[in-house]
Parts: sequence; C-alpha cells; structure tokens
Amino acid sequence: MTKNYIRLDKHNAAVLLVDHQAGLLSLVRDIAPDAFVNNVLALADAAKYFKLPTILTTSFENGPNGPLMPELKARFPDAPYIARPGQINAWDNEEFVAAVKATGKKQLIIAGVVTEVCVAFPVLSAIEAGYEVFVVTDASGTFNDLTRQAAWDRMSAAGAQLVSWFGVAGELHRDWRNDITGLGQLFAAHIPDYRNLMTSYASQQK
Repeated sequence: MTKNYIRLDKHNAAVLLVDHQAGLLSLVRDIAPDAFVNNVLALADAAKYFKLPTILTTSFENGPNGPLMPELKARFPDAPYIARPGQINAWDNEEFVAAVKATGKKQLIIAGVVTEVCVAFPVLSAIEAGYEVFVVTDASGTFNDLTRQAAWDRMSAAGAQLVSWFGVAGELHRDWRNDITGLGQLFAAHIPDYRNLMTSYASQQK
C-alpha cells in the first residue's frame, strides 16, 4: 500500500538522543566505533544547526550502562537531561514524556543504543501516542546485523520512517539557497570527502 510522503519539518521536529552511554557504546558491533560516534555527533550538530529542541536521556547511569557521552552534554548544556533511575523504555519515565510534550513538536527524530530496546521501545510508544517518528539508523547501534534488522522491521511495520543523519539534514534544509556554507560545513565536519566539495565551492567564490 502506497503511503503519503511525510517529510521532516524543521519547525515541527525535536531530537531525542536515548542512552548514548559509555557502557552501552561498547555493545555496538553493527557499525565501526569511530564511524558510529561520528554519526551520533553529526546528528547532534545537525540538531544544533537547525535549532531543534533536543532531549538527552540515560538509563541506570550508576550501573554498567555508564555515563552519557560527554560530547553530547557539552553540545547541549541547557537541554532537558533525564537520568532515568531504572525504566528501560524511556517513554515509561514521566519526566521524559513531559519534556517531549513540552517541545510542542509532533515529529520526533530518535537515535540511541541499543536499537532493539532503547530505540525501539520509545519509538513504538511515541507512535502509539500519535507522533510521527523518524529513526536515525546510523546514529543507533546494537550487537549485530541480525538484531538491527529485526528492530528496523518492527519499527518500520509500526509506522516509523528509517533515515540517516545525512538524510535528516537534507530534508530539514529543503533548499541549498537557505544556506550553502553553513550546511556544507556541517557535512564537511563529518564526511571527509565532503571537504573536497566545500574546497571546490570556496575556490569558485574568489
């Protein structure tokens, strides 16, 4: 069945970064560690660039899951930060849901660790609550390709859209004429080969 194209709208979107914690990061095996961290930070930088409300949450920090990636806290020092005492599904935490509702946005861009639990559970809950949900696949990680695919299938079947951080940025931006240099610099900071494009562009402006 063909579905309507629901595109991301920078005026109606919020970013939820779920459980990107030091201990959980060590479980990510479906993407190289350096590439994964780069993707997470690229999504975070895109959220800052588009001035999207961003919510940070962790689960059981005092246990083996460990603390939040310090780079995320540094990028969003004033963002809501919900350290869940034990709830595995972030949506089971009243403070987290209240923070999401407080954004006033109906589109949620979600990424986290691990994909089939920390991402899938709040994604399914948010869809049930009436939100349009976009899962950033390359900023979410898990044990292996098998568990990742199972999680993607489950979320997609429920209505979530699977996207990449690059796709998110492109869809939010809509038109290069909005800002060539700013978006180009964002891409170049996280995609080494994109620096060549920006170097070429800069040479043409002289």
